[in-house]
Amino acid sequence: MCGIALVLSGDCLVVAPSTAAAAEAAASGTPFSDEGKGVSVAELKEALRRRGPDSLGCHRFHLCADGTIVGATDGVDCDGGDKVGGGVGATELCFIGATLQLRGAEPVSQPLVAQSGSVLVYNGEIYGGINIANDQNDTQSLLSSLESCCCCDLHVADRDEAYPCRESVGKSVPRILSTIKGPWALIYWQADSKTLWFGRDAFGRRSLLVHWPTPDDSRFILSSVSPPSFSRNNSATEVSGLEAGADPDFSDHTKVSYWEELPCGIYSIHLKDLDNNAACTKEGCVVRKHDWTDSSLHTLIRWERKSTVPTVDGLISAMGSVDKGNHHLSSCFRNSREAEDSTSNGFEKRDLPSDICLSPAHRVLIALRESVMLRTNVNILYQGDLNKLEEAELAPIAILFSGGLDSMILAALLDQCLDSKWTIDLLNVSFDGQLAPDRVSSLAGLKELQRISPLRRWRLVEIDSNLANLKEESEHVMSLIYPSNTYMDLNIGVALWLAASGDGWVNGQDGDRYKHKSTSRVLLVGSGADEQCAGYGRHRTKYRVGGWVSLDEEMRLDVQRIWKRNMGRDDRCISDHGKEARFPFLDESVIRTLLEIPLWDIAKLDEPVGKGDKKILREVAKLLGLQEAAFLPKRAIQFGSRIARESNRKNFGSNRAANLASAGSVEVHKRNH
Repeated sequence: MCGIALVLSGDCLVVAPSTAAAAEAAASGTPFSDEGKGVSVAELKEALRRRGPDSLGCHRFHLCADGTIVGATDGVDCDGGDKVGGGVGATELCFIGATLQLRGAEPVSQPLVAQSGSVLVYNGEIYGGINIANDQNDTQSLLSSLESCCCCDLHVADRDEAYPCRESVGKSVPRILSTIKGPWALIYWQADSKTLWFGRDAFGRRSLLVHWPTPDDSRFILSSVSPPSFSRNNSATEVSGLEAGADPDFSDHTKVSYWEELPCGIYSIHLKDLDNNAACTKEGCVVRKHDWTDSSLHTLIRWERKSTVPTVDGLISAMGSVDKGNHHLSSCFRNSREAEDSTSNGFEKRDLPSDICLSPAHRVLIALRESVMLRTNVNILYQGDLNKLEEAELAPIAILFSGGLDSMILAALLDQCLDSKWTIDLLNVSFDGQLAPDRVSSLAGLKELQRISPLRRWRLVEIDSNLANLKEESEHVMSLIYPSNTYMDLNIGVALWLAASGDGWVNGQDGDRYKHKSTSRVLLVGSGADEQCAGYGRHRTKYRVGGWVSLDEEMRLDVQRIWKRNMGRDDRCISDHGKEARFPFLDESVIRTLLEIPLWDIAKLDEPVGKGDKKILREVAKLLGLQEAAFLPKRAIQFGSRIARESNRKNFGSNRAANLASAGSVEVHKRNH
């Protein structure tokens, strides 16, 4: 996992006049400042280093008007200030990479620079699509694949014409990136074509913020996170409002933020186009968005389910076709569990006869188990860290753990995938001590996990906090959730940030309670389960009002906007501790499997809460032996940890007053829009 950034600046960058002030400046020939309210390279490095504590690198060069590159420098201190050099008409590109070393046999520092002069900073994991050997690093393998790509104008433009070079050279950059299975965000300079490529995976599982050129700061900037100092200065109103209990200012909702979440996709800027002083904006012609080339990925992005509304024939057919498969699969799971001491692979799909028709729950269980296996295979973890862990009997993998349905499933699956010699840390956060609902369910969940896997060393890390003591931490988290700025975002961000720290207390077997800080660098998180399996209260409302079709539409909307509402924020908050979040429920194969299952097998919202919502996952939990967890109701982290209640009391005096204030803010928002 890494923190990545790019600063693109120069005389050839022009801001498209979108305001009267910008138009006047453009007409008068007044140059736009690269300073103003903008961030500095030093501030970006400071923020990114928290995400990648193992190494920090920088690569800076100037692209002259004639296409030549001058002044290339490497190293941590390759700043040279924030001014552009290289002469009149020069464009400067400054790449920054901070690395959390998790994969590969040897340490790898970013940015990576190829012999061709191409540069790559990459934040992600590759679980398929590009072949990665166990001792290889993802970033090195990806750069090798990208360097084989064609750099002709037709490939860069991604046009529909037949490529005359196709037989003699490699694929296009979009084609390579479309094949990657797993979360990623990247910035890639293709030297031969003078093209800058950047983007995020189709579900936005890794953060990437963009600053589009403005009159105040005409640079084009990409970064995994906003620097704390910058966000504090630009969010002073929001922070002071949170401390004083004032209402958020929804009336200024249309104000343009310095940063935006980059929408999912593959983008390019052909720097040859900048020679004519073209406008570098999200509306401008210089930034080109490319289509995904993998047809199966298009299917997942559209999120179209094969069967939405139940029919009599379909129900009868489904009920009669799975009995044989259920019986055989249960036997396979029992046999694999018995053989677990001699192999870490356990049950796999290849153990099944090809003619077996599996139940929906079994199919989801297989997909989820393979997803967890891919994300927790210690054979591809950085061996230097594993050697330290083995000496201290620590945990290489941890789980953000509420004791609820999703985290219990992940814990049971991790137990099957991880060698029994390793401890598993369960990280639980509470703002109400032992009384918070998530603390109560986590203690019950620990007992159930110990029952189904008594030989495993389970360690529940109780992370207790109080909002009254978190003033500085709250301000810091506000910089991490930026550009999100609601109370809900802040509450979720603070809870995630504290949980990811792993700094809490453990109840020992002899009854003593001791301080412990988890050193796990990989955290499993249950994001995506509620969106795909109808776990939210609004899903029940939509179903009650509009039936299966309305429910399907609401779930599709949730999945298609998860990149903006959840993933970037969550990635930034968790990664700030030098930890990497991994999301098994958002694996491409898991998403595909859930879409292949009829909606009525996913959820049955005529039934009570704790039974019909996320019906498919409750059945998965039962298959794993989690009988108690299978009936737990959904609780969001801000409510289960009780941070929302404490925040409402602090800022509004009570939950009721907070609800009234929220309703009033919504009305103001509606009137202004």
